[in-house]
This record gives sequence, C-alpha cells and structure tokens, in this order.
Amino acid sequence: MKKISLIVMFFLFALNTMAQKNLLKGKITDKNQNPLAFASVILDGTVRGVQSDVNGNYELKDFPKGDYQLKISLLGYEDSVLPFSITEAETKVLNLVLTEEPLWLDSFELLSSRGILGQEKLPEVENFRINAGKKNEVIRVRDIDANLAMNNSRQIFGRTPGISIWENDGSGIQLGVASRGLSPNRSWEFNVRMNGYDITPDPMGYPEAYFTPPMEVVEKIEIIRGASSLQFGPQFGGLMNFVLRKPDQSTRFTAETLNTVGNNGLFSTFNYIGGTEGKFSYTAYYQKRVGNGWRENGYFNTDHAHLEVTYAASNKLKLGLEATYMTTESQQPGGLTDQQFAEDSRQSTRERNWFSTPWFVPSLSAEYLVSSKTRLSWKVFGTIAERNSVGFMRPINIEDDLGNRQVDRDYYTTYGSELRMSTDFKFLGLDNSLASGIRYFNGHIDRKQNGVGSNGSEMDFALNPGTEYPRDLDFRNVNYAAFAENVFRFSDKFLLTAGLRLEQIESSNSGRFNVVSGQPQILAPISRTRSFLLAGVGAEFHVTPTTEFYSNWSQAYRPVLISDLTPPATTDVIDQNLKDSRGYNFDFGYRGNVGTYLNFDVSYFYLNYADRIGTLTQLNSNGSSFQFRTNLGGSISQGFEGYVELDAISAIFKKSRFGYFSVFASIAFVDATYGDFVTTRLVNGSLQESNLKGNRVENAPRKINRYGATYRYRTFSMTWQLSDIGEAFADASNTLEPNAAATTGLIPAYVVQDLSASFTFMKKYSLKAGVNNLTDERYFTRRAGGYPGPGIMPADGRTFYTTLGLKF
Repeated sequence: MKKISLIVMFFLFALNTMAQKNLLKGKITDKNQNPLAFASVILDGTVRGVQSDVNGNYELKDFPKGDYQLKISLLGYEDSVLPFSITEAETKVLNLVLTEEPLWLDSFELLSSRGILGQEKLPEVENFRINAGKKNEVIRVRDIDANLAMNNSRQIFGRTPGISIWENDGSGIQLGVASRGLSPNRSWEFNVRMNGYDITPDPMGYPEAYFTPPMEVVEKIEIIRGASSLQFGPQFGGLMNFVLRKPDQSTRFTAETLNTVGNNGLFSTFNYIGGTEGKFSYTAYYQKRVGNGWRENGYFNTDHAHLEVTYAASNKLKLGLEATYMTTESQQPGGLTDQQFAEDSRQSTRERNWFSTPWFVPSLSAEYLVSSKTRLSWKVFGTIAERNSVGFMRPINIEDDLGNRQVDRDYYTTYGSELRMSTDFKFLGLDNSLASGIRYFNGHIDRKQNGVGSNGSEMDFALNPGTEYPRDLDFRNVNYAAFAENVFRFSDKFLLTAGLRLEQIESSNSGRFNVVSGQPQILAPISRTRSFLLAGVGAEFHVTPTTEFYSNWSQAYRPVLISDLTPPATTDVIDQNLKDSRGYNFDFGYRGNVGTYLNFDVSYFYLNYADRIGTLTQLNSNGSSFQFRTNLGGSISQGFEGYVELDAISAIFKKSRFGYFSVFASIAFVDATYGDFVTTRLVNGSLQESNLKGNRVENAPRKINRYGATYRYRTFSMTWQLSDIGEAFADASNTLEPNAAATTGLIPAYVVQDLSASFTFMKKYSLKAGVNNLTDERYFTRRAGGYPGPGIMPADGRTFYTTLGLKF
C-alpha cells in the first residue's frame, strides 16, 4: 500500500510541474455565510468538475482559456449558474452564495435527521440510462449502520423490500441475493455489475457472482428490478450495480483507514487514498480480511485491491482506467444433516474442503461530450479469473474416508465492450430523452473437474502425479446486442417510456466428458445460435412534486447456461431445440417522500417465467432409462412490496436538541408457484408422470419482512433491525420431511435481530461497533445439493465487531 501511495504522489507531482497555470477558485456558502461542503462545481458543457471541501472552498485547474458558465449544485439548494471568462495563466476568484430550495426550507435537518438516506430512488435519466417508470432502489451503503467489514447482506439490504438472502457465507466473500421468488444462488438472477461493467464469469452462460467488492468502498448499490432487461439484459431479476467510491474531487490527497476486530479471530483492515489534481483524479484501496469463521473448520483469508485513474484529456473528453484484483483462501465447513444441526449447528464433519477464487477485472472507459444535449460513453472490460475447489464431495451423511480429494477448477477469460449514447431532443413538440447503445461480449470457460487430488487437509489444488482431469470441457459464448429506450415527456407530471433490445447469442460446448477404463468419452459438440427482440413500456405520473405513480411492463429472458448444456452422464440427452427461458415483469406502484420525514414505495409485481429448463426421465426402446433436458414449463411470481420510513420528530417538531428517531418497515408477500410443469420418474421399470402445477417455487419464502429503528444525535447513530422471514422449500416437489442427505426438506421460518452503532469525533476519527444475530438464533436459509455443502448450510450465530477509523 505504501508503494502505491508513493507512486501516485510522485506521478501527481510530475504532472503538476507540467500543468498550465489557469486557476479558478472560490468559496461556496449559504445566505448566512456558512460554508457548504461537497457542492458540485462544474464547467457547464464540459467534463471538468470538482467538489467543494469541508470549508466550502473549491479549485479548478488547468483548463483552456475562454468563456464559460460555472454551474453549482447541492441537494437542498437551487442550482446556481455564473458566466465568466478566463485568460491563459490567470487566477480568478468566484465566490457563490446558494439559495435554499422552497421544498426544503422547513426541513433543513435533511442530512442529520433521517435514516432515509440509506434508501433512495434513481433519477429519471442518469449515467446513459433511463430509470423513469421502473421499480428501483439506491442503497447508500456509507449511510447505513452495518457490519460493512463482513459485507453483512442482511443489514445492507434491510430497507430493500422483497430481497431474499442465502446466509451461508459468513466470510462476506460471495453474495447470494434474489427477489420475487427467484434463486439467490450467487445472485445469478441479477445482472451483476460494478461501476457499470460486468464482474461475473459470463452473464450469458455462467452468471454466478463469485466476486463481491468490499462494502467499505461501495458508495451505493443501484437496483433496477426486472425492467432493466432492455438496457442491460439478461436476467429476470434485473440489474444490481455496485458503484465504488469515486476519486475525491474536493482535495489533492485524502486517506482513510478502517480497522475491524471481532470474535472468531476476525481482523479486517481497509485502506484508501484518493484525490484530484488538475486534469487527473485517482483512487486506490486495499483490504485484508481474515478470520476463523463461526463454525468448526471455517477459515477465510481475502485480499482486495483496486486502482482507478481518470484524465480530462480536453473539455469534452474524459478517459478512465480501473483495475480490481481479489485473492481468496476459504475453508468450507460443509453441510450438516438435520440431526447434526439440531445437536450443534457449529459443528463440521468436513475439515479438508477448500475454495479459492482469484479474480482480476480490468476496465478502460471514455466519455465524450458531443454537445450540451448529447453524450457518449464507451467501456471496455474483461475478467481473468478462476474458481477452484478441493474436498470430499460425497453426501453429508457419508463419513469422510480421508482418501484422495476431488479437485475441480474453472478458468474464465472474458472481454466485452459497451458503447452508449444519451441525448435530449424535441420531437412533435415533446421533450424526449433517448438512451441507446451496442454491446459485444466474448466469454470462454475452461472447466476441469473430478481430478484426483491429495489426501491431505490443506488447500492444495494439485493433481496426483500421472493423473489428469477426467472431465475437461470448453464452453464459449459470444453475444451481440443493440438497445434503445426513449422518454416522452407530455407534461411536467406525465411521461411514457418505450424501448427495444435486440440480442444474438452464439454458444458452443465441447470436450472430454469422462475417462472410463482409460478410454476418453468425448462429448458431442453442441453449438447453437439464436436471435430475438425484447420490448418494454413504462409510465410515471407525478401526483405532487415529490410523489408519483409508476408502472412498467418489460420482457425478460434467461439464456441457456453452461450447466444446461453439460449432461450429468454421457447417456443423458440435451434437447436439440432447447430454448432460452422467456417471460416478463410487470410493476405498478406509488412512491415518493413527504418533506424529509416520510419516505415510501408500495407496489404490486407480476413475474412470468416461461420455458423453464428441467430434466425428464425417459425410456429407450430397449427399456433402459436416460435423462432428457428440455423446456418443461413455467412459474408465476406475484405479490406486494412495500417500504416506508418515518421520522416523527422531524414531522412534529421540525428540529430537535435531543436528536432524531426514525423507524422503517420493509415488507413483502411473494406468491411464487409453478404453472403447468411436467415431471417424470422411474418406478419399477415404468414411467410415472406428474405435474408441479400449484407447487411453490423452491427457495422462495412467501414472507420477507424487515423492521428497524435508527436514533441519530449529531455524529452518533444507532440502528436496530429485525428480520422476519417465512418458511421455504428446498425442492420443487415441496418435500416436507428431509432426506438422509439433508438436501431436500423444509427450510423453517426464522427471526433474527442486529444492532449497530457509529460515532464520528473530531471530524477524522470514527468508531463503529455492533452485534449481529443479537439473540443467537440458530437457523439456516439453504439446503445445498453440492458445493459448498451438501446438506444444511447453517447461518452464523451471534457475532461481534468493532471498527476504528481515521481519515485525513
């Protein structure tokens, strides 16, 4: 970290010596001459901009001479635009006074009073995309009292209604979330991105999110429900975009360190630097997290590093470079049987299972201002990563024989590019906003499985000498897409959106399936190409300046994945006409805020998931059975999602000398059931056919309710949260009684509480502490059929943490 800091500072010093001498500076205050921090200061019509510092001061350096308009904006104040001229080598001082917006005049305790800042909605048009008419949320991570060092998703998504969570990874390395009855398996029903680009192995073929950025550096999480398929694609769940903390535009250099300790050997250190100097902005962080885990045979050791540099090449062109690297070393305790879980949920019968996911994600970007109305964005990104596991993989009710372990390794090499344009224009007298773009993605997965490893207990992915992987498959995916969505504004109150997305996907799978008696079994190569069009429409009607009705209907799809094209046995058959799953999302809701004391979003949703892929048992002409993978049917998810947060003290008294107290409720009822979905099984040599119609979709609790309360007094805040989650089934047959291997059966309802607090003093020191699972509940959210199980995957019991921070 010290080397990185020295390199960055030397680099910036060298640049500073070559910089032009133009300088625009000043101070931003309110009408009472109080300094306003973090106001946005932009040269209108250019890509140049900074923020005011904590004393209200700002500086803009190194830009061409000419005539400009300086635009100042800050939440709660009216925008201010000031024209000015500057000559070469001139230093100009412009001080500005901002006027409070009438909407906020009676509510100036905005930042200090409400926990509502932890949950917002996206602007109608922002960052080359259209959000109007869509169900969406913005989670302001840094405003939440939560165990960020461990990426505690139960707290982070606490205010986001309808989010179901798999809580089997207490290390915080991987995130498993979903909504509306979809599977939380490594968040694969979401299109998972970071800073707008892909971070999964292959969104079209293997969309599992093995990488999650440290929440200590995540500024916000943007969630657009299923309607994001038009501008992003492809998942039914929609978009989940992690927006990392951007370079500090208010200072040349700032640094922060957060150091966390907790029980079970937890230690985490997060270190950050960032700043702006002339045309350059930079940021870098490093996080180290290590611990023993809550269960026996649990251990994790992770390293995260990230570097971002942006350069304003001209007043219209901005270039960027990002690089993120993660290494992990994780011991997997494995699953438990129901009897073992009842006896002691902290126990483990697997001491030789290990998991590792080295992950490297580079990205280049460019933004160009064509005009004051039109902007272009181009991103080039890639992923060079691995998924490695070694262990004893038999059912959990079979004792580890301490023999050779199974080694599985995936190698991911992907790259892609997205070119986006946003423009505002008039058509037929209407104000329009258009977001459009094209996308190219090329993914390659080299999958090696069932290797014979060592009989040791340490993390070792080497094969025994003289052996090779029996299964060695090559999967390739190429995706082309073009998309466009337009906003038609009929008045200040009413707007419509309409969009299209054209997709072409080319997938292929080939390689060796197994080696039997020294003879390789070659998988018949599979190749398929398909093209299709998606459409969507939406609307918003503003009842008041701060409340609105919204609705959206949008088609969605889930491509055939690598797992769908890989048969469990060579005798299995893949349907040559296997189709991508298709369907649509519908939303209708009412959202907004009343002053700064009430925030709400209530809505009805309907998700149609057609052409779901499954497996049927079939008989050959000779009477032998085989598995046939095809499109079997669909499911319907519908229900209610509601979020409300109230600060009664602000509502009644406006201001308080004793602090502010807000309460929130995030509630959801999800009815996810199968429609016509045929299944078969072999009984005494004969096929028995049945149907899942009316069965509940697996891993989909009907009740997902979370409640909380936050007390704030100046720089101190404390949040209590309760999660009340209903029961779910582990399989589509809705099996109640668990099997011996604990892979099927009921997943019981549970209630769990969290308490976290934070305090900032002398502006640069911070102290955070908390207790997760306050009452030490023993529960589980998942029955795993394979890795990291199999069996019941217990959630963590009571844990403690304390974080000490320093910023300078």
